Amino acid sequence: MVSTLTTLDWMLVASYFVLSLGIALYFYSRAGRNTTEFFLSGRNMPWWIIGTSMVATTFAADTPLAVTEMVAENGIAGNWLWWNFLMGGMLTVFFFARLWRRSGVLTDVEFIELRYSGPEAAWLRGLKAIYFGLLMNVIILGWVSLAMESIFNVLFPGMTFFGHEYFSFLGVTVSAPLALVGCLIIFVAVYSLISGLWGVAVTDIFQFVIALGGTIVLAFYAVNIPEIGGISGLQEQLPDETFSFLPTVGQTAEGVAVLTLSVGAFAAYFGVQWWSSWYPGSEPGGGGYIAQRIMSAKDEKHSLFATLWFNIAHYCLRPWPWIIVALVSLVLYPDLSDSREGFVLVMRDVLPPGLLGLLFAAFLAAFTSTFAAHLNWGTSYLVNDFWRRFIKSDGTEKYYVAVSRIVTFLLAVTAFIVTTQLDTIKQAWGLVLTASGGLGLVLILRWYWWRINAWSELAASLTPIFLVILVLFGVPVPGLTDPFPLNLYYVVAITTVVWLLVTYLTKPTEHKKLTHFYRRVRPGGPGWKPLEAENPDISSDGSLWPLLGNWVAGVVLVYMVLFGFGHFLFGNYGYFLICAIFGLGAIGFLYWDLSKRGFDTVIEHDPSGKDAGGNDKTDSGS
Repeated sequence: MVSTLTTLDWMLVASYFVLSLGIALYFYSRAGRNTTEFFLSGRNMPWWIIGTSMVATTFAADTPLAVTEMVAENGIAGNWLWWNFLMGGMLTVFFFARLWRRSGVLTDVEFIELRYSGPEAAWLRGLKAIYFGLLMNVIILGWVSLAMESIFNVLFPGMTFFGHEYFSFLGVTVSAPLALVGCLIIFVAVYSLISGLWGVAVTDIFQFVIALGGTIVLAFYAVNIPEIGGISGLQEQLPDETFSFLPTVGQTAEGVAVLTLSVGAFAAYFGVQWWSSWYPGSEPGGGGYIAQRIMSAKDEKHSLFATLWFNIAHYCLRPWPWIIVALVSLVLYPDLSDSREGFVLVMRDVLPPGLLGLLFAAFLAAFTSTFAAHLNWGTSYLVNDFWRRFIKSDGTEKYYVAVSRIVTFLLAVTAFIVTTQLDTIKQAWGLVLTASGGLGLVLILRWYWWRINAWSELAASLTPIFLVILVLFGVPVPGLTDPFPLNLYYVVAITTVVWLLVTYLTKPTEHKKLTHFYRRVRPGGPGWKPLEAENPDISSDGSLWPLLGNWVAGVVLVYMVLFGFGHFLFGNYGYFLICAIFGLGAIGFLYWDLSKRGFDTVIEHDPSGKDAGGNDKTDSGS
C-alpha cells in the first residue's frame, strides 16, 4: 500500500513552485513603489483576500501534525487546546478591527507612539520591534521549519541531498532533509522580497486552496480504504469517547482516548489563556500579522468582514479533514512513538501517484505561506519600527524598500540557523504563552482606557519574561513551577498586579497625545469619558454593549457551524439540527445588527511625512 513520488507527483510539485514565483514577479514593480505598498498593499486590499491570507498563514506545515497529536492523546476534544482561541478572535472582529483600520499606522508596533507619549514610548516601540520581529519571530519560524524537516524524514527515509546525507552550514552540520528545508526557505525569502504583501497575500490564496483541497482529498481516500470502511467503520474501531467534542473535566478514562483536564486546567484554558497571553495569530486585541492584514484593508467594512471570514474559515473549514486523518492514523498505526507522524504516514501509504504529489505540494504550500507572512511581518517591524525610527529616518521610500528586501533575506537565513539548534517544538507553545501571560489585558485595555500608558505595557511585557527566566534558572517561586496551563494563574496575577501598580505610580500619557489618539481612532466605552466630554464634535463608537452582543453571536455562530458539521459527519442528525438552528439565529442577529450599523470612511495617508511619533516616514495620519 506504500506509494512513492512518481514523475507525475514531481511535475505537480514543480508546477506549484513555478506558479508561486510567477505571482511574485507579477507584483514586483508594485511592491517597489513604497513601504506602504510593500507591507500593506497600498491599504487597498478586499476582505476576502485578507481573510484567506490570514487563514493560510495560520495553516503551517506543523498544524495538521499537531492536531493529529491532540486527537491521539485526547480524542477530538483535545482540539479545545486551540478552539478556545475563538473567543479572542471574535473580540478582534467586533472590538478592534475597525479601530486598527482607523489608526492608519503601518505596523501594530508603530501604534505604540500613536497611543503613548515620551521617551518611554520610543523605547517600548524599539524593544517590541526587536523582541517580536526578530527574536520571537525566528523561534516561530524555527519550529515551523522543524516540522517540515519531520515531514521530509517520514516521506523520504534515508534521503540524500546531492548524494550526501549531511552538510556543513556556517560551521553547523545539518541533515539532508534540513538542507532541503533550507533551500525551501531561500525560495520563500526570494518571492517574499520580490512581491511584498500583495504577492504574499495572493499567493496565500493559491496556497490555501491547494492545502485545504489536498487535505480534503486525503481524508476522503483515507476513511474509505478497506482497513477503515468509512465513517461507520472508523466509529466501530475506536472508543466512543474518542468522538466526543467536549472535554471530560476532572475525570479519567483508563485506556480510552478522552480529554482529561483538571478543573484548574480547564478554567485556565477557557477563563484565562485566550485573553491574557500573546500568541501569533491569536493576540488579544489583534496584533502581529493579523493587525497588518487589517490595516491593508480598503476600509473599516472590509477590515471587519476580513477578520470575521478568517475566524469562520480558521475554525470551521480546516479542522475536520485533519481530524478524520488523525482518527484513521489511530487505527492504522496504534503503536507510534510519535503520534504526529501518523498524518504523514497516512498520506504516504494511502494516496495513489498524482494525489500524493498534490498533498506533498499542499504541505509545501502550508509551510511557504506561513513562512512568507512571518518574513514580511517581521521585516515590517525591523525596518519601520527600528531601522527607520532609530537608525536612518531621512531615507527615500525606494531606500526603505531596498532595506526591506535585504532584511527579508537575512531574517530567513537567521531563522534557518535557529532551526538547526532546535531539538523539539513540544514545549514551545506553552513557553510562548507563559512568557506573555498578563500582557493581553493591557493590549485590550489600551484601546478602551485612557489611563494605560507606555510604562503599563512595558511592565506587562517584561514581567512575564522575567518570571520565565527565574523558572529556567531554577528559582523556586511558588506556583510558577506548576505545569502549563496552571502556571498561568500565577504569572497573570503577578503581571497584572505589577502593571497596575506601575500605571498608577507613573504619569499618564500626555493630554495632547490622548486627544490626538481619541480624535483619530474614536473608541467608545466608559474608559474615554473625560476625552469624550472635551471633544463633543467627535462621534465615537459609543456604548460597547452592542459590540458585546455581536461578539456573543459570532462565538455562537462559529461553534455551531464547527460542531454542526462534525455531528452531521458522524451521523448525529439531532444534534446537527440543534446546531443549525442556533447558528442560523446567530447569522440573523449579525445580519440585522451590522446592516444598520454604519462604517466610516477612512482618510488615506500619503506615503511621506511623519509617523505616529512625529518622525519622518510614511504618514500615520493626522
